[in-house]
Amino acid sequence: FEKSAEEPLSAVFQSLRDDTTLTISLTKSNVKIHTNSMELAGDLVQDLADFAGATEIQSTASFPADMQELAQVVAKVDEHNATRLALAADSAELSGRVKDAIVRAEDCRLLGQLGQMRETYTRVMNLNQELMAEHQKRYNNQQALLGALKEVNHMIQKAARLRVGSSKTAVINACRDAVKSNQIALVLKIIQSGKA
Repeated sequence: FEKSAEEPLSAVFQSLRDDTTLTISLTKSNVKIHTNSMELAGDLVQDLADFAGATEIQSTASFPADMQELAQVVAKVDEHNATRLALAADSAELSGRVKDAIVRAEDCRLLGQLGQMRETYTRVMNLNQELMAEHQKRYNNQQALLGALKEVNHMIQKAARLRVGSSKTAVINACRDAVKSNQIALVLKIIQSGKA
């Protein structure tokens, strides 16, 4: 048993943008990039692939701050989805009450009960305003949900740039499948390991 004495070649850089440190270590078998910026690491991987003419690069990644941020966004997505379902149920109930009130108002009109008809149409108007307010809540929630999903997609794109070729495509597809099947926690593992 002999120990390999493969010495890494390392270079340390200081970012002029945000004053962070970037370390690149090279050995015969791999390249290690140490930075707190997933975006910077992705740019370096893509530039390295272009320079070396590499068509396939697999990687593992660890960006705790980005993963924590993604976990918070995922929690927002879950919250907005739950709110969306509750608001849809409320709107359906209100819509049913509006339909019922309109039928009662028409019955009162046919029976000549004009006073009762006016009261019922006033109730229809009030219910309609409530329904419009519920619709606005649903719209606002939907916009917030779309914003959170865009953040998740942006993080997926940043993670994909850490790979090249089929590995990049696999990460994108696996993450999107996890989002569609509502297994958002799986997205974190895919981003770190590069595998489904």
